[in-house]
Amino acid sequence: MKTQARYVKPGRIEIGTGQTDPPAPGEVRIEVAYTGLCGTDLHVYHGHMDHRVRAPAVIGHEMSGTIAAVGAGVSGWADGDHVTVMPLAWDGTCAACLAGHQHVCQNLEFIGIDSPGALQSSWNVRAEHVLRLPSSLGLRHAALVEPVAVAVHDVRRGEVRPGDRVVVLGGGPIGVLIAHVARQAGAEVAVFEVDAGRRTLADRCGFRTADPLAVDQIAWVEAWTAHAGADVVFEVSGSTAAVAAAPALTKVRGRLVVVAIHPEPRPVDLHRVFWRELTIVGARVYTRDDFASAIALLDSGVIPADELITKVVPLPDAGTAFAELAAGGAMKILIDCQAGRPS
Repeated sequence: MKTQARYVKPGRIEIGTGQTDPPAPGEVRIEVAYTGLCGTDLHVYHGHMDHRVRAPAVIGHEMSGTIAAVGAGVSGWADGDHVTVMPLAWDGTCAACLAGHQHVCQNLEFIGIDSPGALQSSWNVRAEHVLRLPSSLGLRHAALVEPVAVAVHDVRRGEVRPGDRVVVLGGGPIGVLIAHVARQAGAEVAVFEVDAGRRTLADRCGFRTADPLAVDQIAWVEAWTAHAGADVVFEVSGSTAAVAAAPALTKVRGRLVVVAIHPEPRPVDLHRVFWRELTIVGARVYTRDDFASAIALLDSGVIPADELITKVVPLPDAGTAFAELAAGGAMKILIDCQAGRPS
């Protein structure tokens, strides 16, 4: 038997058990070590994605674990191998896939939202979604591979170069990860964040910080950049105010990267976009190369995983962890998916 945390209705997570099935042909069975909770999971928890998630549903997509069994036709994996999962399944036939952009397939299935995910002690997954982890990378830190891959993809979309001045609007987990990846690419980074605790973490990581509610953002960036503006601005907060401010912070022919999921259209200063010939790009999910880079960054210690992990909670307490994350303040909560597993 396996333990599962299931979303059953807005604001409600229930713990239950299920049958541990052998992997089907083409699948592997993973003993999930840790599953991270993220903003998308919170959207599910609040009921904002009920049009996609069919309750009761096992969600979760940031994870690490070990191979426990392999199905027929699967080779190259052995019991005990450390792995993570890239939770994207594309059809390979739509216009986006045929153009080489499978990660934004027009019929993309996001595993852990559209199909069962990692908030369970045992998980059967198609082998093509599984990536090997180096033995030197601990499974606790490896649970951050997926969000680091998001940051890697965002920085690549922003074409961050050595010497760039980069502004990150929003100092949550993805914002801070973008700041780290951008700095690794050679940029100087400033993080704008309203939450004092998150600003303190960004300070501790060595980034310039400011409270956008307490300073004139335009004047602050102009002073930092000798009135040029930022080379790249990442909008990660999802707020109307940040979208309104972002073009004014960006230099001539600078790049504005939209990372946050905005639930509704936002007003954008298109005059500034025109006047300064700005480039606006979207950044959604990641490619397999982004996952490989994320694994390397975590393994090398470039990403300070322990700074980002607020706490680790046993799987039977997943409901409490969701409530705490929803209350704000926490950065990254990991669920220990082997704790409380039936013997």
